[in-house]
Amino acid sequence: MKVLLLSLYHPELVRGGAQQICHDLFEGLQEIEGLNPTLLAAVDPSMTHLYKSGARITGFDGRADEFVFLSRGYDYFWNRLEGDDLAEAFENFLLQVQPDVVHFHHFLLFGLDLLTLTRRTLPDARIIFTFHEFLAVCMANGQMVRRTDGSICNRATPIRCHQCFPEISPEYFFMREMWVKRHLDSVDLFTMPSRFMIDLYAKWGVDPDRLAHVTNGQGDGALKPMPSRPRARRNRFGFFGQMVDNKGVWVILEAVSLLRAEGFTDFVVELNGDNLQYASESRRTEIEDFLKAERARPIEDQILFHNGAYEVSQLSTLMGRVDWCVVPSVWREAFGLVVSEAWMHGRPVICSDVGGMAERVIDGENGLHFAVGDPRSLAEVIRRASTEKDLWDRVAAGVRPHESRDVMVDRFLDLYRNGLPTPG
Repeated sequence: MKVLLLSLYHPELVRGGAQQICHDLFEGLQEIEGLNPTLLAAVDPSMTHLYKSGARITGFDGRADEFVFLSRGYDYFWNRLEGDDLAEAFENFLLQVQPDVVHFHHFLLFGLDLLTLTRRTLPDARIIFTFHEFLAVCMANGQMVRRTDGSICNRATPIRCHQCFPEISPEYFFMREMWVKRHLDSVDLFTMPSRFMIDLYAKWGVDPDRLAHVTNGQGDGALKPMPSRPRARRNRFGFFGQMVDNKGVWVILEAVSLLRAEGFTDFVVELNGDNLQYASESRRTEIEDFLKAERARPIEDQILFHNGAYEVSQLSTLMGRVDWCVVPSVWREAFGLVVSEAWMHGRPVICSDVGGMAERVIDGENGLHFAVGDPRSLAEVIRRASTEKDLWDRVAAGVRPHESRDVMVDRFLDLYRNGLPTPG
């Protein structure tokens, strides 16, 4: 069986949950006898070192079966490529690889119409699409957060989308939905890593009989032994991820300011992440100003900022420095891979009370919730986590091993071979 996996970025170029899962799946499939997986990762023109005149698809770092799709001229409203040269290159690539299964983990930078092109070029291939967000439904970066007031959006309609983008008429959003659904019709089955996503996409109009839940697996699923650090208080909190708006690091910083204003300072926060350059100008300035002011404070009172991308191999050391992992995302994370990473190291999670995070983290059992986007609510939880006796021991005891990579690979392999069972 030949399997072609399509990823938005390669995790060694841009860190992110969707591309990490796709690459983990690729590596898992490589280990199975009788399978021949190929990875094609799309990149954007900002990665100028990868682009050469006339190139469309090229190898990645000299590795067999790993390739890069050099996207350019992308239309982010219609989610399609401008011009025919890249589509022709993709069609030729399909004919060269001749996959039995084509598994899209994104359409961004590829274009929705490549789904239809794949069906036309390989009519007998099984096409699978894994949703990692809501970009098909929502033009606001696929996050379903209203630009009008920052609230969570529960449904997309032409009028509601027009309210977020007043320069675009409702009629265009109506046509966009028709365009998206037309090309999604080429897909045999869709998978999603959390059940709330299945409900949302079904309500949006995707046939429920083509929807499957496949959780994101990582590593061997076992809890990693961590050095014992008994302390009177479990008051060290860590953030792990990208420093962009939707990941909500600003919620942590505002919570810290609130606690300090109330005279509570017996806690430590460590920030681990990068990609601050991709944050909006206002959020980037806010975070930079906060961290600049931190450097003027006594060292023992500072928020610790470990700037730069970190490797999975570094997580044991970084997680070992904290007691709690804070996931303050201000949108409904599809899954929240950092939750798995925290659990892997026996760390309970404090998270926003929405989406895949809230689906996995049970408040008071294996972690704690706070109101999404609410610094005051997070401040109250940080104070409680720092001071309430035995709270950490109680919720840490509820942490269970996450799904392994091999379990995920087996589930996808079953879908590749057999598809979804017939309803009824």
